[in-house]
Amino acid sequence: MLWPMLAVALAFCGIAVLGVLAARVFTEVRRLAGQVAETSERIERAAGDLERAATPLAARAETFRAD
Repeated sequence: MLWPMLAVALAFCGIAVLGVLAARVFTEVRRLAGQVAETSERIERAAGDLERAATPLAARAETFRAD
């Protein structure tokens, strides 16, 4: 009777360890998703800034091309 109880106890411990690791992975994935969202917003802002900065340059290039 000792071996079956030991096997059940070890199985429970194994499942508990897997549960803890799954919870840690879940929290890290949520943190990573937040960082990805923040970085995506920063890239969008930088693209907008670049577009606004390039507009006058493109207008000046157009006037040189017309000459």
